[in-house]
Amino acid sequence: WFSKCLIKLMLCVLSPDGFKNYGVLRCEFNSTELKDIEFIFSYYYNKDEIIRFSSSVGEYVGYNEIGLKYAEAWNNDPALLVMMRAAKEIYCKHYIEIWYPHTLTKKVAPSLVRLHTVTPPGGKHTHMLMCSIYDFYPKHISVKWLRDGKVTTSDVTSTEELADGDWYYQIHSYLEFTPSRSGEKISCMVEHISLSEPVIRDWDPSLPESERNKIAIGASGLILGLILSLAGFIYYKRKMQGQSTGPVQTSSDQFNLCCLGHWTSLYLCSPVLVSLYRSRPPQASLDQL
Repeated sequence: WFSKCLIKLMLCVLSPDGFKNYGVLRCEFNSTELKDIEFIFSYYYNKDEIIRFSSSVGEYVGYNEIGLKYAEAWNNDPALLVMMRAAKEIYCKHYIEIWYPHTLTKKVAPSLVRLHTVTPPGGKHTHMLMCSIYDFYPKHISVKWLRDGKVTTSDVTSTEELADGDWYYQIHSYLEFTPSRSGEKISCMVEHISLSEPVIRDWDPSLPESERNKIAIGASGLILGLILSLAGFIYYKRKMQGQSTGPVQTSSDQFNLCCLGHWTSLYLCSPVLVSLYRSRPPQASLDQL
């Protein structure tokens, strides 16, 4: 009932001359403890505060002639004073305990810290690194660049913390540089309230990221080809063992299974195909192969 009453007090009322009357509730606090909470109710007329109730004072205080009259009348209403003095615990403490764990003390560490090369915009430097940090909360975060363990601030640019729209944030920092010597160590260091220690990502200049991706794709294709080749060879051996007597019957299934793999499988399949071709019956048709 108390919350409903306060909500009604906050509704704006237009007087005939166009002036507005409205009330504002505030809960000022440093923690969830009652001693660190103050409840304040202010009543405004035409944008001017005319009367206030504060839990630290315990009664209404007027700020002009009208406010003084209201303060005197309301302070002589024992039931009203009891309700207002209880607001700190009934209203403020209740909602503060809801907000604290979900917003004020919530901490989420970055889900990803990625360091990679990008094309420099042109100028005096030949290289550019981008450090991207994703999905952290709260908003404030520190991103620093290290060269051989020492913080550098020259030729560094960063975006603002960008809201993802789901309470989390991301940020991107850039470092333009020209390698000073072979073996120089460049790192991105991230500090956030959710982290017990800074997260550091080191740049690996051994291969550009595009080249590493090409190698990974090539290796994946080679492995797939070897697997398919091995499957074809095992199938052929089992088929030969089951048909040890009588002529070898070839099939399109054998041919397809053997040769659908990577190009390296052709080297493994060649002896099998030659064997099948030589042993097929003279009357075998192209469809049977």
